[in-house]
Amino acid sequence: MTDANLPSGAPQLLLGPVLRHVGRDDATVWVETDRPCEVEILGHSERTWCMAGHHYALVVLSGLAVGESTRYHVRLDGRQVWPLPDDPRPAPRIRTLDGGPVRIAFGSCRYARSSEVTDDPHFQPDALMVLSRQLAKQDDADWPHALLMLGDQVYADETTEATQQKIRQRRDITTGSKEQVADYEEYTWLYAESWTDPDVRWLMSVLPSSMIFDDHDIRDDWNTSRSWREDIQATDWWAERVIGGLSSYWVYQHLGNLGPAELAADELYQQVRGHGGDVAELLRPFAEHADAEADGAKGTRWSYRRDFGPVRLLMIDSRCGRILDGRRSMISRSEFDWVSRQADGDYDHLLIGTSLPWLLARALHDLESWNEALADGVRGDRLARWSEKLRRAADLEHWAAFHASFEALGELIREVAQGKRGSRAPATVCVLSGDVHHAYVARAVYDQPVDSGVYQLTCSPLHNYVPAAMKVTFRLAWSRLAERTTRALLGILTRVPRTRLSWTREAGPYFGNELMTFSAAGRMALVELAQTRSDEGEQSLRLVERIALASG
Repeated sequence: MTDANLPSGAPQLLLGPVLRHVGRDDATVWVETDRPCEVEILGHSERTWCMAGHHYALVVLSGLAVGESTRYHVRLDGRQVWPLPDDPRPAPRIRTLDGGPVRIAFGSCRYARSSEVTDDPHFQPDALMVLSRQLAKQDDADWPHALLMLGDQVYADETTEATQQKIRQRRDITTGSKEQVADYEEYTWLYAESWTDPDVRWLMSVLPSSMIFDDHDIRDDWNTSRSWREDIQATDWWAERVIGGLSSYWVYQHLGNLGPAELAADELYQQVRGHGGDVAELLRPFAEHADAEADGAKGTRWSYRRDFGPVRLLMIDSRCGRILDGRRSMISRSEFDWVSRQADGDYDHLLIGTSLPWLLARALHDLESWNEALADGVRGDRLARWSEKLRRAADLEHWAAFHASFEALGELIREVAQGKRGSRAPATVCVLSGDVHHAYVARAVYDQPVDSGVYQLTCSPLHNYVPAAMKVTFRLAWSRLAERTTRALLGILTRVPRTRLSWTREAGPYFGNELMTFSAAGRMALVELAQTRSDEGEQSLRLVERIALASG
């Protein structure tokens, strides 16, 4: 977005401001500009750095008033560029935490923006666009304290017609990655397409956001299995694609997940800030290294922790950090040890963010777990090859398809829920996920008493759809009949791996563009699900479910 009133040659704001980390008295704000410049917000300045010809800055703000709302402006080389003078929306502001009640909105799977699919009848209104318009009419005291975006922030493998036209102007679309994005430059187009929607841009300037990637941020079925990697690595275009994907994720998403102290300790970020030239020479080898973890190389940790007063968030990377060489694992042993250590301490509620649901419909869980066992060769090589083909064709690659990791996460949650990680157990432990293009609430039941309520909260999509046939499949999968029948049929070939817990569906499945909100006041918590509606041209988020979350 540019402002015609700026002097010719003055730096302009291309993307942002995006409000990312917000604490009790600090915050970070991310921007992309059209040229090198000094970015100033609330008296704090940061010089832009350059990646592949693009210019960015992450401004760290400190000394903010605790628990208060502070309006801010963005200046580039001393000239105010945000907010625009004719913007009818409330001025951007930063609301710091005060240790009181907390509301956190979350969802996943946001395809492009509404203006790119106006002719497609499958798409309902974009949940973030509708949320933005709703919040613009409210007092900021009623806004959520944070927005969690749980994967598929961009679709590198399902590009819009507008993006495909740009690709055709740049390269031959019939070869290589074809109509999918090919490299870092084309990834920047996806973020611009998604984040420049006026309503969403305002929302991201006032609502702190934390993010994690999923497969479509890179490619559908990313890191499904060892054979998937072997096939994709044999192409002549994948190497540049994954470097562009991981480099752009680090720039556009990951940096903002880190707080000021973590940024100060991040060696790569400090090298980038002080580089002086184009940092592609730093990020390319970093991305190559990060991608190699699935092949057994030393890992790069994308998982992170955020504390929202009495609510702790542990965000787990369930895509890039998979181990596929040898015994498969959702994340490496070292990364799981890090996650486990972050669960220690005292807090009222623990949120575990992971793009893929931990608890699926039981029939689907058993199918994925059974398939993994066969793919690992328990009934011979022939069935293993057939099972591997089924794993890839049917997207059988959630936590259930990494059985050892599923059990390890379940055991960690049990220890937390029994009060073994702090002076007392939190009131709730909730796993927040997306990916599956429907919403539901499930409650875990352990074979031993626990003091916390343990829930799976799944919300997807923010802006996408699910085909009618898949709706039928998901509805049937949640039935008791499907659970019993599936287990009996699968057992003909091999026994379905057992789990140490069971779970029951509390709500759902719901289909449509939707947003969940977790609210906590002391040790009380509830979850609300709202769906977008469009009636006579009026778009809204309508509450369809509200559930009080019980402790153990």
